[in-house]
Amino acid sequence: MSHFQHQPQPSEHHSQLDSSVTPCDHPVIAVDFTPPKKSNFGQILALVGAVVLLIDLLLFANGASGTLILLSSIALVILALSFQYPRLALWAFLIYLPFTGTIAYWIGNDHFLFHLAKDGFYIPALIGLIIELTRKKLPLIVPPQLKIPLLILFSIALVTLFAVNGVQQRHATIDNQPFLVGIFGLKVLMGYIPLITCAYYLIEDRKTLHFLTRLQVILILISCSLGLIQFILVITGYCPDNSGLPEHLLLRANVQRKCFVGGSLGYFPSENFIRLPGTFVAPWHWTWFLVSSTFFSFATAFSDPKFQWRLTGLVGLSLVMLNAIVCGQRTALLAVPALVVLLLVATSHISRWKRILVIIVGMVALILATSVLAPEVISERIDSFVGRWNADPPVAFLKKQTKLSLNAHRGFLGNGLGQATTAARGLGETRLIEAYYPKLYYEIGPLGVAAFLFVVTTITILGFKAYHQLMDYSLWGYGIIFWIFIALISYNPYWYPLDTDPVAVYYWFLIGVLFKLPKIQQQEQQKEQPEESLHPEKF
Repeated sequence: MSHFQHQPQPSEHHSQLDSSVTPCDHPVIAVDFTPPKKSNFGQILALVGAVVLLIDLLLFANGASGTLILLSSIALVILALSFQYPRLALWAFLIYLPFTGTIAYWIGNDHFLFHLAKDGFYIPALIGLIIELTRKKLPLIVPPQLKIPLLILFSIALVTLFAVNGVQQRHATIDNQPFLVGIFGLKVLMGYIPLITCAYYLIEDRKTLHFLTRLQVILILISCSLGLIQFILVITGYCPDNSGLPEHLLLRANVQRKCFVGGSLGYFPSENFIRLPGTFVAPWHWTWFLVSSTFFSFATAFSDPKFQWRLTGLVGLSLVMLNAIVCGQRTALLAVPALVVLLLVATSHISRWKRILVIIVGMVALILATSVLAPEVISERIDSFVGRWNADPPVAFLKKQTKLSLNAHRGFLGNGLGQATTAARGLGETRLIEAYYPKLYYEIGPLGVAAFLFVVTTITILGFKAYHQLMDYSLWGYGIIFWIFIALISYNPYWYPLDTDPVAVYYWFLIGVLFKLPKIQQQEQQKEQPEESLHPEKF
């Protein structure tokens, strides 16, 4: 039985109140929203086409290449349609996310625009949604309790940008632009926070919620299948290993050895070294996709009302675990099974014992099957994990990163936004700090860290209250799983998942989904009220 309090009991009627739950009279969020009316797609497309044609003619007249003209046309169409249809753009954004690395390296040839392509869906959609909400006089920040924490964090970040990065800009060079680094660092720190609002208004009802979770499971099945094919191609020699590379690259993932999908890959069998990127740009991103996918797959396996989708969720969970075993990333190997056990405990209920048994038996069978079919894979992964743990234990690693940040820290405002953000290294000099809160401390100082903790603590508390309002077992299952993901990422000190795709997206997006669940339950209750008045004998 779960140790979490106020666990609702499953009932025949989704919105039937449970006596063991004390409903909240005032939901965390209660906002009515009417979807926008459909606009004339043909007219909009014709207008966009005319503008694109005009720009293409100007580029052609100035001697632009055919590739540049084609990419510009595609980009302009995406930007315009994303602005006009923000909800469809947000769905496209979520679909594109798992394949960013594959598209950037195999189609875009590592061009920086392809690494930013996902924001071509997100930013115009965000602007379009903000305009729509403003016109309808709906709140832009939900729940309203987040306004003060977000304002404090944003104010400290802006002060740091101008007072620290701005001063550093006086000594800027062509290769080092501190202010641009700061702008990029601000984007990394707060750029995806508006996804809370986007998700809240995108997930309109239970049907849309199921569409989201089922879509994610489909993306997981596709991505993990491609990841397994990549593993087979690597170990069978179809893709070259790291032999022949310079010595300093032998035990590192690099783009020169990319294989089938994704970006940087490393394989050096003589040293028991393998790092697979899956469909992402690098193995580290793939690791956090597997961690995030554990929650999505588990939520569908336990909370979806359709048997076929619950089964699909279990298949997705199995593929996630298999990829965690073979990808060579120690974090994935440890985190995925541990998270499955945690979620089993958190969502356990006597009426769900069959599903729990299936997952436990499935996990054991998957590990045993892998041990029989490829015994060297299990032994190599365990040896690599133990060796790395002994060489650099997590506690010692965190102490070292914290000490590094403290020793390099300057003033209450830190060393400047983006100064420890590795993705900003193309704009200027940055420092590698591999733990999230020491990184924040280095960049925005103790005041900034306190402000960020204020934001995530407020979110965690409000999320806890939100899922505790849920009396429908299915919604409660989604709520507690999403809340655990949010709580773990909020206070995770190890490495920096909030700077990394896809967690940097899924974290803020699922916060908005979690806050919408009480409203969905309220909608379900309102739908069933007429039935209750017509058939009082049922109750």
